[in-house]
Amino acid sequence: MAQNENLKMRSWLFAPGDSERKMTKAIEGPADMVILDLEDAVATENKPTARQMVCDFLKANASQRQRVWVRVNPLDGPHTLEDLAAIMPGQPGGIMLPKVYGRQDAEDLCKYLSALEAANGIGQGTTRLTVLVTETAESMFHTGDFKGIERLAAMTWGAEDLADSIGASSNLDDDGSYSFTYEMARSLCLLGAVKAGVAPIETIEGDFRDLGKLEARARKARRDGYRGMLAIHPAQVDVINAAFTPGEDEIAEAREIVALFEANPGVGTIGYKGRMLDRPHLSRARQLLAQLAEG
Repeated sequence: MAQNENLKMRSWLFAPGDSERKMTKAIEGPADMVILDLEDAVATENKPTARQMVCDFLKANASQRQRVWVRVNPLDGPHTLEDLAAIMPGQPGGIMLPKVYGRQDAEDLCKYLSALEAANGIGQGTTRLTVLVTETAESMFHTGDFKGIERLAAMTWGAEDLADSIGASSNLDDDGSYSFTYEMARSLCLLGAVKAGVAPIETIEGDFRDLGKLEARARKARRDGYRGMLAIHPAQVDVINAAFTPGEDEIAEAREIVALFEANPGVGTIGYKGRMLDRPHLSRARQLLAQLAEG
């Protein structure tokens, strides 16, 4: 599993698994992670063709394995095992599992992956996992249950399928922001990912033309603790990458804070530029500097 431990995960760009052109454009672009989609982006009648296209694409881009993953169909439907059987010979770097109900879904998928890795000569445990944890009402009660799943690399959330699961007519308030239930889903995903020790990834911005709105959302997500964001269009990737990359001023300040505490061992609080810092400030500075080593 070490092959993905230092991989940047700022931007996760979806590409339809039945479009060679869009998959190629995605992998040739600056996205940290490329998600070849067999779920929502592919109509039912096109799924068999898409599976073969994705497998062929993975084989043709084996050098990019770490950053090229596949979103399969959810386990509560009829397509997941066919998806996995078709694509695993291509050795994807990871699998994104949608509409997860709870930990059991992730554990079941891990068992399937272990068997398919053995069957295809893939190193055990090297196919990583990302779960979409808020797309069903039931899953909202289990977002904190994923700690200890060894393949798990990230957790993300979704608002559209959750609205459908609830029977809501919209997931937005009148001002265009997410309403309470969906902000709660966002928070539960963040907290669940931190508990599990994996990267929390913000959900999509559906209006891919409004890059200003995207930038504001991405910067807020980073401030809140998210480590990356899903993208549905190549134009969103540069904005997301920039928003989740620490600035030079942030880096310099973090280094100063770490150095200040190291120069004063045993001190619980310390003055810095007119404010008092304590151990949580030191922890955040160290976490920021640790991010610089990723990728």
